[in-house]
Amino acid sequence: MARIPTSAVTAGGLVGGYAVARWTRKRPLGGAVLAAAGAVAAREWQRHAGGAAAAALGGLYVAGFAGSHPLAKKIGAWPAVLTATAVVAGAAWAVSDRRPAK
Repeated sequence: MARIPTSAVTAGGLVGGYAVARWTRKRPLGGAVLAAAGAVAAREWQRHAGGAAAAALGGLYVAGFAGSHPLAKKIGAWPAVLTATAVVAGAAWAVSDRRPAK
């Protein structure tokens, strides 16, 4: 089975979670999307990059979500979500996805 890059999973979680929350007006539903993608990504980070990398990337994922909120007040909601997504997805690629599968 082909491996889905965690950079894509985290991008889907951050952008998809925000989009679901915004368009359904149900923040918990957006949070469920965010959490599900984070869990899938964390499992893959653990498998492919180890525990320390998984913990660091998981922390960055949560920080990206949390940090997008105050950033949105300065640059707007979508630009903030896309900025956080770029940072988290880039880090996921650099730390985990570019490594060959074990």
